[in-house]
Amino acid sequence: MILYPAIDLKDGQAVRLFKGDMEKATVFNDDPAAQAMEFVEAGCEWLHLVDLNGAFAGEPVNAAPVEAILKRTRVPAQLGGGIRDMATIERWLSLGLARVILGTVAVENPALVRDAARAFPGQVAVGIDARNGFVATKGWATETDVQVIDLARSYEDAGVAAIIYTDINRDGAMQGPNITATAELANAVSIPVIASGGVSSLDDLRALKTCGAPLNGAISGRALYDGALDLTQALALLKA
Repeated sequence: MILYPAIDLKDGQAVRLFKGDMEKATVFNDDPAAQAMEFVEAGCEWLHLVDLNGAFAGEPVNAAPVEAILKRTRVPAQLGGGIRDMATIERWLSLGLARVILGTVAVENPALVRDAARAFPGQVAVGIDARNGFVATKGWATETDVQVIDLARSYEDAGVAAIIYTDINRDGAMQGPNITATAELANAVSIPVIASGGVSSLDDLRALKTCGAPLNGAISGRALYDGALDLTQALALLKA
């Protein structure tokens, strides 16, 4: 399993939200590129970036800090938030991003996801953000009647590289991930699944690693900033 340290970007800063609420943001670093380098120097092999403003705006807003991170680090990074057309996908990948994460358009414009996955093999992931089993879009502000597993299965033949599954009610709450729902999703599809939301301790990572489903990795944010999860220990656990 891969550990993906999260850098969530709001107004140019590295922040963490509480359960997806933009009004409940805690700033952890005014220099996101410096934060990225801290994670890289500690041994992480991937970075997970989110343009929070972009998710609401429907277009990239925090491009400058993302580009700064890509220039300073030499590990692959994946980015979600506000990526909703082919031109934006092409631009980010041309700048050195390893993988784009398509969330809102995975519900609203599945043809784009399929076209992008064909055009850029291995570089397009689907972000499925859920509240009580139903997918939420547009920065988690819009709730749909689409169920998580139904959406995931609809992309089985699309060639997407991964599914990033976030339980919104767990995100930033330090209450542990939704192990049951994550395992159920991973066992329902052949696409690699990355767990997100609430991963806050070594015990959480052990539980994900032994959940009975083949997870690709886990994303953690607040716990790494707060010190509740030691990055070095976490990386060692997942590699063991």
